[in-house]
Amino acid sequence: MTEWNGLKAEFVKDYRLIMAEIIYHMPDNPGLLQSFIWNEMDIAPRYPVLHNFLDFWQRNLEGKLHSVYVDSQRIITPGEYKYAQMQLTLQ
Repeated sequence: MTEWNGLKAEFVKDYRLIMAEIIYHMPDNPGLLQSFIWNEMDIAPRYPVLHNFLDFWQRNLEGKLHSVYVDSQRIITPGEYKYAQMQLTLQ
């Protein structure tokens, strides 16, 4: 992995932290749905790593996919400031 101004190349290429909730049918009871949470670094908006994982799932695992919900978060973001509404002192 190369570096650019101290940043690894994966962060410069719009890599994001991806969280996918994969809902699938249980192999032994197809009427039952199960949830699987998957996290990985991926490139938005095409998500090639996620697509490769889902292709692997469909080829090699018995649980048929029902739905996939995806959320992503940039790794490098501007700082956020949150001000407290009160201050407490413990004695």
